[in-house]
Amino acid sequence: MEWLKHILRLFTVFDFFDFLDIACLTIVIFSVYQFIKERRAGKLALGVGLLFVSLIICEALNLHAMQFIFNNLFRSGILIIAIIFQPELRSALEKVGGTSIKGIKNISERNGTLTGALIEEFTEAVFDLAKTKTGALIVFERNTKLGDIILTGTVVNAQFSGNLLKSIFFNKAPLHDGAVIIRNNRIHSAACILPLEPDRDLFRDLGTRHRAAIGISEISDCVAVVVSEETGIVSIAHEGNIYRNFTKTSMKNTLQEYLINGSSDSKKKVKFNSKNSD
Repeated sequence: MEWLKHILRLFTVFDFFDFLDIACLTIVIFSVYQFIKERRAGKLALGVGLLFVSLIICEALNLHAMQFIFNNLFRSGILIIAIIFQPELRSALEKVGGTSIKGIKNISERNGTLTGALIEEFTEAVFDLAKTKTGALIVFERNTKLGDIILTGTVVNAQFSGNLLKSIFFNKAPLHDGAVIIRNNRIHSAACILPLEPDRDLFRDLGTRHRAAIGISEISDCVAVVVSEETGIVSIAHEGNIYRNFTKTSMKNTLQEYLINGSSDSKKKVKFNSKNSD
């Protein structure tokens, strides 16, 4: 009865600001969960949770030596978490500091027609490369600027052209080895070096281009398109995931969603299949 009275007492002092506080906390927790569930950080978060449960068990069983180890471990917990989750924290902060929703909408309205025409020509060029199994890696810069990546390559700063894109990735061309960065609907730079996906589980299944596409999509909100040199399969990497086996139509629709509509919905796309990789 005392316990029930205590709960009822809490409801009597519960006001609008308490509800707002709980709602904000719920949104934060849900956002964190959404952010880490499809990333390697999800496994790390599970590991941290298991350590915390282990600490509770050790305290309940009076295991003094283990308590001492866990207590000292958790005292430095914030620093350890910052180090372990550094790539994910960087990606999250870059997205938080990105263009506002209103700014994104304005950009889409201003550049929608031009981007739509670019997507048509870009898709034709990519599938021409796929027919000849010419390897290619193209990155569409969005809100997160890729200035540090651009510095690793050669600035072209040319109006987009499908023929120019195919010329860059011609296997005898001096700039074919690396990534092309497209900024503001222009071919901004070529032969850029991208960070590789470090997950060792994927080493046997992914070529360097695919790992680079995943790596750059993990640290920014860019969209990376890959043409496999071995199979000619066209793939798209976004938010640390890679989707494969695109047709011209599905690729146009996907790029339209990402680059014009600003959508991140990837539920309808085909996820990476190791059997079809190079």
